[in-house]
Amino acid sequence: MTNNAELATTWCVFDVAAKEREIAEMERAIVTPNFWDDAATAQAKMRRLADLKKTVGQWRILERKAAELAELITLEEDSPSPTLGAEIEDEMTQLTAHLDDLEFKLAFASPYDLRNAIMSIHAGAGGVESQDWAEMLLRMYLGWAEQHSYKVEILDRSSGEEAGLKSVTLEISGEYAYGYLKSEHGVHRLIRLSPFDSDHARHTSFALVEVLPEAEGDVDIIIKPDDLKVEAFRSSGPGGQNVQKVSSAVRVIHVPSGLVVTSQTERSQHQNKEIALRILKARLFKLELAKREEEHAKLKGKYVSAEWGNQIRSYTLHPYRLVKDHRTGFETGNTDAVLSGNLDGLIHAYLRSGMGK
Repeated sequence: MTNNAELATTWCVFDVAAKEREIAEMERAIVTPNFWDDAATAQAKMRRLADLKKTVGQWRILERKAAELAELITLEEDSPSPTLGAEIEDEMTQLTAHLDDLEFKLAFASPYDLRNAIMSIHAGAGGVESQDWAEMLLRMYLGWAEQHSYKVEILDRSSGEEAGLKSVTLEISGEYAYGYLKSEHGVHRLIRLSPFDSDHARHTSFALVEVLPEAEGDVDIIIKPDDLKVEAFRSSGPGGQNVQKVSSAVRVIHVPSGLVVTSQTERSQHQNKEIALRILKARLFKLELAKREEEHAKLKGKYVSAEWGNQIRSYTLHPYRLVKDHRTGFETGNTDAVLSGNLDGLIHAYLRSGMGK
């Protein structure tokens, strides 16, 4: 049950006073003559200011409600009343839920958690089995995004030759999209009776999920045109059939880093180039964060292949049904719900563990 000591402890962790000082400093900066000289930087700061005001406002409301509840408790102690006691219990329940929600958001310690997420899913070794698993993961994340009213845009998609996906890259847009989905970065393992095996033997499949914070234009990453090599090629679909007769697909190579990004979802070569550059900026941004903060292992993580022994989570459909996250120990037997997008239990366990900081 929430009490004043618990609220005070959480209040100190959040440090509302420091956030209010930051708001005051930003508001003074806004009125300076040269604030809007760099429009992209100014817009990023305005978004930060709006987020700070919203969050601080929520904590101030919580503080006021706690004070009002304390007065009710004192009144009830002086003049016991069943009606007033029930009202206090109801207010206490609401206050506790509100505090729990705000405490959970403290897990979003990175300033980039608020941003949109760029997610890529890559099928591991194993051909059609792993490619089908990659498509199942795509449906899972689309379901999660729909449940939380996030907008999704498929940026690039490479279909499997028989079924499923070789890889797919999507942008998930909405408040704290990256903050939530960074928990999904890693290898995901599926154990099931294969629908592609005539003997219905048990198969193990792997897929690698990569999650990046979206880079905000030239504020985060500036790419020199001379550092890019752009190649056009024909888009292809399942079985290698050409979707278009013109070379509208684009491959962008960032020469200094060696990163290669492709996009072939749009009919226009110009549109595909813009999408490829968005993905490239996100990848370069995450590398820059790792370098800047000297936390390469935490932010980008060393490369892990999508195979046995590297998985962060297992989805077992046979001989029993269980989804288990190997980092937190969280598990659930409701595999159908998870594969339909009900990931909140898994995500919350990861964020509460502190591993996402």
